[in-house]
Amino acid sequence: MNIYQRFFYFIVCLLAFSHCSQDSIPASVTPVSPTTPPTTTPTSPVESNPPNTNYSPAFSGQTRINSVRTTSDFQVNSITTTLSNPWGIAALPDGRLLITEKAGRMRFISTTGEIGNAITGIPTVNASGQGGLLGLCLDPAFTSNRMVYWVFSESVAGGTVTSVAKGRLANNETNMEGVSVIYRSNTPYNGNLHYGGRVVFDRTGNLLVSIGERSSAEIRTMAQSASSSLGKVIRITTNGQPASENPIFSQSGALPELFTMGHRNPQGLAVHPITGEVWQSEHGPRGGDEINRLQAGRNYGWPVITYGIEYGGQRIGSGIQQQNGMEQPTYYWDPVVSPSGMTFYSGNRISEWQNNLFVSSLSGTHIVRLVIENNRVTGEERLLANEGQRFRDITQGIDGALYAITDQGRLYRIDKR
Repeated sequence: MNIYQRFFYFIVCLLAFSHCSQDSIPASVTPVSPTTPPTTTPTSPVESNPPNTNYSPAFSGQTRINSVRTTSDFQVNSITTTLSNPWGIAALPDGRLLITEKAGRMRFISTTGEIGNAITGIPTVNASGQGGLLGLCLDPAFTSNRMVYWVFSESVAGGTVTSVAKGRLANNETNMEGVSVIYRSNTPYNGNLHYGGRVVFDRTGNLLVSIGERSSAEIRTMAQSASSSLGKVIRITTNGQPASENPIFSQSGALPELFTMGHRNPQGLAVHPITGEVWQSEHGPRGGDEINRLQAGRNYGWPVITYGIEYGGQRIGSGIQQQNGMEQPTYYWDPVVSPSGMTFYSGNRISEWQNNLFVSSLSGTHIVRLVIENNRVTGEERLLANEGQRFRDITQGIDGALYAITDQGRLYRIDKR
């Protein structure tokens, strides 16, 4: 980093410190961030810290794209601060939100902050480490069938697995009825990291589920084995069977539920509102967080290719970033931001956000806004960076606002002023 970069970084840090949020925020709906539109649009990347590696991107704009700034006047409100490790969030047709809490609870929360009692009937989760009750989604026909689907880490013989369950929300909203586990990953492991854990419906009416490779060097190579569900995105029916449109992988013993392979810890899935294509966020190691546009049957490379290194600084495998037959990320971060749940903005409240991708960021402690044109990222913005929160998931409400949850128990509403 040269002297000019150091000076710029010092000024950025000083400004961020001077605008940091107060230590405590009332639990009521509270405005938390000034959002006066800027008079100029910055063009330098938002990331000013040095990368962990000297790896070169495969194409221009694959990382450290120029920054953009929202020019519309919007506001951010803190709805509540009393959730307990929320992990997944979904918008109900009546405007309320349904959330999962890591320890194994599912609750309603209103957009004004009223939190309901835990819904009973949820199967036992293994909440150690990164496990617990994870992502969830509603059936597209929820108004008539009241079906909910969720991912959780489950103890089985030989260790733990990423599992998918479904249940009908009772009419009195106190419990789940007819709960069943419809899918279990087929490779148990005695560890508590990298479960993946998101689930969404695609345009074909099937479920897409992200499953992590369980982290350890001894097991993560299974991400390259088509006979294991680790390090994969799978596509299944609402009964847990392989979807009929799934691709065929050439490896012997390939699982019929596989959609894509070669993933590390994929914690975000979102369907583009126009194209219907599935986009995914994925945790890298030290560097190499990824945004991928998933194409059926493709191999996304982990751990053979990566833009990251081991946490101790060693290269991973042969230390290569490109290989024939393996897909490049659409975008990557180095250093990491730890991308988790994400959503495309399809509302009309803030027109310049139309079809932008919003990604919750854990170690980055902000929400990433990515402008995407022709399947390439053309701009990046960081929102709520002054809040100091680990953003776990984000969704668009029925009212068109964005709602984001944090590991520290907060729910934020982001909308036009």
